[in-house]
Amino acid sequence: MPTRIKNALIWVFGALGGILWGYDTGVISGAMLFIENDIPLTPLLEGLVVSGLLVGAMLGAGLSGRLSDSWGRRRLILAASGVFILGTLGASFAFDAASLIAFRFVLGIGVGIASVVVPLYLTELAPKQLRGGLTSLMQLLVTVGIFVAYVTDYLLADAEAWRWMIGLGVVPAAVLALGIITQPESPRWLVGKGRADEARTVLTRLRGDAGAAGEELAEIERAERTERAQSEPLTLRRLLSPRLRPVFAVGMLLVLFQNFVGINTIIYYAPTLLTDIGFGSGGAILAEVGIGLLNMLMTLPAMRLIDRKGRKPLLLCGALGMCAAMVLLAVTNLSGLGYGALLSVLTLLGIALYIASFAISWGPVQWVMLPELFPMRIRASAVGLCVLFNWLFNMIVALVFPSLLHAWGAGINFLFFAGTTLLAFLFVQRLLPETKGRSLEEIEQDLLRGRPARPEAERSVPVSS
Repeated sequence: MPTRIKNALIWVFGALGGILWGYDTGVISGAMLFIENDIPLTPLLEGLVVSGLLVGAMLGAGLSGRLSDSWGRRRLILAASGVFILGTLGASFAFDAASLIAFRFVLGIGVGIASVVVPLYLTELAPKQLRGGLTSLMQLLVTVGIFVAYVTDYLLADAEAWRWMIGLGVVPAAVLALGIITQPESPRWLVGKGRADEARTVLTRLRGDAGAAGEELAEIERAERTERAQSEPLTLRRLLSPRLRPVFAVGMLLVLFQNFVGINTIIYYAPTLLTDIGFGSGGAILAEVGIGLLNMLMTLPAMRLIDRKGRKPLLLCGALGMCAAMVLLAVTNLSGLGYGALLSVLTLLGIALYIASFAISWGPVQWVMLPELFPMRIRASAVGLCVLFNWLFNMIVALVFPSLLHAWGAGINFLFFAGTTLLAFLFVQRLLPETKGRSLEEIEQDLLRGRPARPEAERSVPVSS
């Protein structure tokens, strides 16, 4: 098999991991409209059905770092595929709220593992000239999975077949399980386990050039020795030390705002919001398909702009766009327009503006910036901790929102998220460093000295202390 095809297959099966992540988080939004036909749900139980996956994702993300180091990347992805299949089948055959929540939790473990290990696996196998775009590509693949989930919801809406909506997720999970068996183990992991000869064989197979494979192996071995010498165990006391506290605070605020600007209310509950203002189930899910398509398409320019314009400009513009959208949605819902074409058009316009603003900024930028913020000595552990909290914040919003929607109505909730997006703007403007055009070492030194890292174009401008 030609080398190009071998490398392409790695990306195909890696893509399945990202698509599965997006599908299983997005499909529940349409399914929720019909689950109550078979399983009665209170607003609290509705939140638990959605957030059960996110609690499982926290556990999966928390376990994946250690397990991937002991089992290997490929074996853990295979195990995650099995977890996906078990959780998907169990949720699609659930007979009451408890079993549905339990299997959504199992499914979430697979999502959490995929969110950590699939990007890691692809990074370590991909040729170095393709490695740079990986993080943004994974975000794109997640949006593809969400879009596929929304299309599936729409196609099955007339039949109200929520069990099939959830159950069809077993297909990409099974393909991933079968495909990953044929793929090699990560050469970086093999070197870490003292199996350099196997790593050389894998690299030669992937690159198709023994000389290039030898050079890459030597580079991996040097990086492994450096990291082993410099890496330190991450403890809470160390993370909260005066030197690292500012870095950790910035990372945590980044993941907090990414979730509390309200994206999860749109991704998980858009059909519920639309049916509340008079849409039929089919119309609400069709609108959701448009939301998913916009989310996917607006991620593409983000991948191009993030290294051209910088991280901060995207985040600032995104926060302002989301704030304007939430204000529009709040005013529309609180103005007493009643059901009708004007309310529908303004609501869809607000949601579209919100999704476009998020997809081009806060969606992909967080995943690019997190590894850039932390010193090499604690980078892997600190990013893993932030990802765990990312799922926690995601879960809190998903769990609480149905009850708040029931108690306060949509308008007040939109006002709340307008406030959080404004706070997100101020956070980026005043606290978040710009990392564009800077080496990781330069960013590390500035952050640890308590100075915000500046883009390359500004380095020659004196800054008063």
